[in-house]
Amino acid sequence: MAKYKKYIAPYWVSFVLGPILMLAEVLGDVWLPKLTSQVIDLGVANHDVAYIGRMGGLMAVCLVFMTACGIGSAYFTAKAAACFAADLRKDVFAKVQGFAFEDLDKFSTGSLITRLTNDVQQIQLVLTMSLRMLMRSPAMLIGALVMALSINKELALVVVVVIPLLAASIGFVMRTAYPRFQVMQEKLDALNNKIQEVLVNIRVIKSFVREGYEEGRFKKANGDLRETSLRAMNVVIWSFPIMMFAMNFTTIAVVWFGGNQIIAGKMLIGDLTAFTVYIVQILMSLMMLSMILLQFSRAQASLSRIGEVLDERVDLTDENAAHKELQVQKGRVEFRGVSFRYDTRNPGAGEGNPAAHSELRAQGDPGRKATGDPETDDVLKDINLTFEAGKTIGILGATGSGKTTLVQLIPRLYDVTEGQVLVDGVDVREYSLKNLRDGVAMVLQKNVLFSGTIEENLRWGDAGATDEELTEFAQAAAADDFIRSFPAAYKSDLGQGGGNVSGGQKQRLCIARALLKHPKVLILDDSTSAVDTATERRIQESFRTTLKDTTKIIIAQRIGSVENADEIVILDDGRVVGHGSHQELLAGNETYQEIYYSQRERNVS
Repeated sequence: MAKYKKYIAPYWVSFVLGPILMLAEVLGDVWLPKLTSQVIDLGVANHDVAYIGRMGGLMAVCLVFMTACGIGSAYFTAKAAACFAADLRKDVFAKVQGFAFEDLDKFSTGSLITRLTNDVQQIQLVLTMSLRMLMRSPAMLIGALVMALSINKELALVVVVVIPLLAASIGFVMRTAYPRFQVMQEKLDALNNKIQEVLVNIRVIKSFVREGYEEGRFKKANGDLRETSLRAMNVVIWSFPIMMFAMNFTTIAVVWFGGNQIIAGKMLIGDLTAFTVYIVQILMSLMMLSMILLQFSRAQASLSRIGEVLDERVDLTDENAAHKELQVQKGRVEFRGVSFRYDTRNPGAGEGNPAAHSELRAQGDPGRKATGDPETDDVLKDINLTFEAGKTIGILGATGSGKTTLVQLIPRLYDVTEGQVLVDGVDVREYSLKNLRDGVAMVLQKNVLFSGTIEENLRWGDAGATDEELTEFAQAAAADDFIRSFPAAYKSDLGQGGGNVSGGQKQRLCIARALLKHPKVLILDDSTSAVDTATERRIQESFRTTLKDTTKIIIAQRIGSVENADEIVILDDGRVVGHGSHQELLAGNETYQEIYYSQRERNVS
């Protein structure tokens, strides 16, 4: 817990007052049975009504004091735990936001959601219990034991026999529970992954009528979690009845031996009454302690999982950037001897877990034709290219040839394994990530829109954009017409993920959003695949005027999308196999000719 001190310091008053008020409440709990015994032995036995009234008043004051302390303790402990959890959750979220794609590949989306929600909640719960019950249990145990010994040392030996048995039970709970709770959280990860996958792809599932199949998969994941949870809860199921049996058996033994002492004249009735209450308090405090330790086991598993995120080493940072203040000025891009492979730090990370590469690899082709050895399987191999500022560059290649991977190196979504990527003659690793990515706009193959209005989504490109600028760049992306066809126009709500617009409309909105950044380098990763050729032509025509000084890199499957580009690059298996204008490649590049004529034949047919 040493690393989590910073989450305690701002709220130290609550962390201190909560336990102190709880200890004050415990003092009242321990004192009340003694007062009760005096009422019985001195007031009731002597028929002293005045004494009973005085003691009753004192007990009433004690109860009011205990109530006030209990309310105060509950308030401050709840505040301390909630603030601790909120700050911890904020830092975990910020750490995830700072992850590079390579770091995100190690964790599935469902697992990160579980860690940010369920795992943090478990820690908050155990912290609340600790500040109250962890203080209450030892204090009550000690106080009640001292009072019991002060009343009758011989009778207190009964407790001495039971305590080791309960301690052994608590030890068994601790050893058994932790690994079971660890597995339970992993099964919860798997269930969250499944839920997320189904909800994101619900349209595909319905179109293929695969609801039954997905229900079967969900049933299995849900069943696994149920069985694992029951296995973990079996520890609780068995431990608490045993503890209750021990407590009740001890109470019976105390009443039996204490009753004999009363008959023998060695003990007063009031003392036996108080002694019985103290025995119950001792045993209840041990049960509370076992409950806390059980929650500790679960929280320990959650804390370990959160620690994995917080301790994850993020390699892709700008801490060592030599030109942090430098901004992209022109947009000239150069690849010098670039080679790249995935999972260099953790080869094989995410294998066997489809969600581990999830959305990130789905943004475009993964560029990965694995040979089975990710250590030596370069996705890009010795790339040497130069894209002059203001030019339009087309990139063609088969699925898996490395097109998306190549352009992801420009804004440092990944870092090269070998060689350099330079923008305006400066290695991209020398820029701050903010300045580099401010100068580079990328429209991914998988278009992502957020809940909110069209206007709010467009302003991701420039939060301070005027209404006139929104219209200008929406027109450049051929989006203004369909936006204005909606009743609320730019104020129209897109729904979650832009579910109420078509694929082509999504693409045009994402292009408009990117244009609002006023980028020096614009990357379109097959971002017009869902629009018709006439609309695509309009968009590219607008680029010539709107973005005449911007370097435009267009990844496409259709030659028609790039044939008017200044240069066209052809990739195959991570290598450049062609580079030139449309006419040059059509005249002398066999790969380009095959693509061109095969597409031409399809268009004719």
